[in-house]
Amino acid sequence: MTWNVFAQKIGVVMSGGGASGITHIGVLKALEEYGIPIDYVTGTSIGAVVGAFYAAGYSPEEMEFIFTSDEFKSWASGELDRNYSYYLRKKEDDASMITFKLSTDTIWEANLPSSFVSSESINFGLMSYLSSSITSAKGNFDSLFVPFRCVASDVITKKEVVFSSGKLALAVRASMAYPLFIKPIAHENMLLFDGGLYNNFPSNVLYNEFSPDYIIGSNVSYNFPMPDEDNVLSQLRSILAVETDYSIPCEQGIIIKPDAEDYATFNFNYNKELIKIGYDATIAVIDSIKRNINRFVSKEAVVNKRKYYKASLPRLIFDNIEVSGLKKSQNHYVEKSISLNKDTFTIDEVEHEFIKILSDDKIKSLYPDVEYNDTTNYFTLKLRAKKERDLFISFGGLFSSRPIDEGFVGVKYNFLGKSAYTLMANSYFGRFHNSIMGGIRIDFPYKIPFYTQVSYNMGSWDYFKSNNTFFEDIKPSFLVINDKYLKTEIGLPVFYKGKLVLEGSIGEITNEYYQTKQFLSTDTTDKTFFENIMGGIYYERNSLDKPQYASSGSYFSVKYKYIKGHENTILGSTSNDSTIHENDMEWGQIKLKYDQYFNGKRKVKFGISFEGSYSEQYFFSNYSASILAAPAYQPIPETRTLFQPNLRAYTYIAGGIKNIYSLFNKFQLRIEAYVFQPYKTILATVENEPEFSPIWSNTQYIGSASLVYYTPIGPLALNVNYYDETDNPWSVMFHFGFIIFNKKSLD
Repeated sequence: MTWNVFAQKIGVVMSGGGASGITHIGVLKALEEYGIPIDYVTGTSIGAVVGAFYAAGYSPEEMEFIFTSDEFKSWASGELDRNYSYYLRKKEDDASMITFKLSTDTIWEANLPSSFVSSESINFGLMSYLSSSITSAKGNFDSLFVPFRCVASDVITKKEVVFSSGKLALAVRASMAYPLFIKPIAHENMLLFDGGLYNNFPSNVLYNEFSPDYIIGSNVSYNFPMPDEDNVLSQLRSILAVETDYSIPCEQGIIIKPDAEDYATFNFNYNKELIKIGYDATIAVIDSIKRNINRFVSKEAVVNKRKYYKASLPRLIFDNIEVSGLKKSQNHYVEKSISLNKDTFTIDEVEHEFIKILSDDKIKSLYPDVEYNDTTNYFTLKLRAKKERDLFISFGGLFSSRPIDEGFVGVKYNFLGKSAYTLMANSYFGRFHNSIMGGIRIDFPYKIPFYTQVSYNMGSWDYFKSNNTFFEDIKPSFLVINDKYLKTEIGLPVFYKGKLVLEGSIGEITNEYYQTKQFLSTDTTDKTFFENIMGGIYYERNSLDKPQYASSGSYFSVKYKYIKGHENTILGSTSNDSTIHENDMEWGQIKLKYDQYFNGKRKVKFGISFEGSYSEQYFFSNYSASILAAPAYQPIPETRTLFQPNLRAYTYIAGGIKNIYSLFNKFQLRIEAYVFQPYKTILATVENEPEFSPIWSNTQYIGSASLVYYTPIGPLALNVNYYDETDNPWSVMFHFGFIIFNKKSLD
């Protein structure tokens, strides 16, 4: 029976090629089904990814499940699961569109990203799927389920690098680091990029390393065409890449060429179709392969071999996490931010904390690795951290067909030690809204983490100017709100997406208004000053995918505030009354808000919204002052820029439905309808005194249709809105940018 020593050995080599390389899974699936033994695997780029999974003991069927999952699509797009981003560390939404991150010691250095896609999810995914196998193999690629090689490119020495040992996840990650798309890997004084730059079809590596008797190639790539003078990417390819020999360096072999040219390089949305293309292409030549094979292995035998192999692998259970890469105090901050208060933890629990840490804007990246302890049979997760740059400068604003255009500038400086300190400031400037904010925040990574923040805000909202549009012939009321306050807050986490906040503020609101629409430029306004102190507590949970025009996730908040203050109203030249009105006021207020989106993975999505307010607040000295101080219902972006008395009340319930149609690319059509029901509407008497209407009367309806395109820096939207029972119920608004402002003190 010595003939087995000389049994025919078969190697499979898989090319790079981006998404098209998913066809390699179909090739492996067909080969296994027809009993073609696979003794060695070699690949480049996506071929290295597929090859490594196969070499690590994953069956083609398991690979098909993984590579067609939402998890894999997240790898390809660089997205992390939003459900585990840490809301406690998330910054307040603002109107920023572009943010520059600078180091104070290299402030003039170019701030260009090294990749368009974050590699954090890819890094973690490769580690989680490949660590058990390479641990069992003790770092030797020959001791995997199938011996394996992959190729990367060292751009320092301009040479290909063949990986045959070490960390399997690192080798694969280096092999797939496509320039500008995925960040390169620094390893042993090398800077490693995609292996396809120097060898996109490593059949020579397969032959030289393993000397197989028969080679099966799966190739979906080709040498790049001549560079185009108008195409920068083609010029970059020509500079970096060398031609690959797409042939087999031995007499016995075949190259399978799945027809996947119509699929974009980085579009992984058609993986199921691509796997079938690879399978069908292999079936078309299977008879030719079988004629050249003298040894076959049944599918059942491969399944059993794989089963026994997997049973021998160590389970990926962790009992320790170590952080390196930063200063000692900074490593301490990251370690203390991890909340796994148990003896052992699973890969899913580790991933949740991994995502949580990355949602902290003071941490740029975490590279995960593992180390196995033969004594305890548990793994240690080793995280190599990089600190984000210290200084953030943001620019943004709003451009609109209505007179609400504004600019935005924000500055933030982070200092990271055992705790994290953030100095922040921003400014909005425009015709409708002007404000400045400055403050400091400290994040404490204790067993129960929390933050404390102190900020000062001064803002102005001019509703008279925001109503002056060429669509209206109706003269609006003159209403200007000036608000300044000093606020402090303490926030604690509630799981990953929630936070509980205690807040307090002291400030003054100055409302300027005319109680008539008949006034001259020489007239002086009525003014209501409201000096106040506020204390409150609120719970907020937010998993929405966008700060405006969201289409997936949910938002829930419940807030209680106690306000105490002193009103001082001085009437201007348009009033016959020269009395100064003063009142001491105090009230409690509870406000609840809920938004939820459904069918997040389909083209047609549905959302619901609910909001309610209960307040013990009573009237100020006149109707205008009373309605200006009332909570406002603002369900659509435009309502944040309008003063609408019929959508203000001390106590109300409101809700709506949203239908969202994903048209193509990032275009969506939104159809929304809302109803607002005040408990008692605030009305004006003939003398402009405030009074309540009968309960549960004056129901208001709002409708909106929007065509929205989400650009990389913000939304581009065309809105048609309807407001029930107003002088001019229809409005049309075009805008580019976020309709987001600094908060008022009583919001």
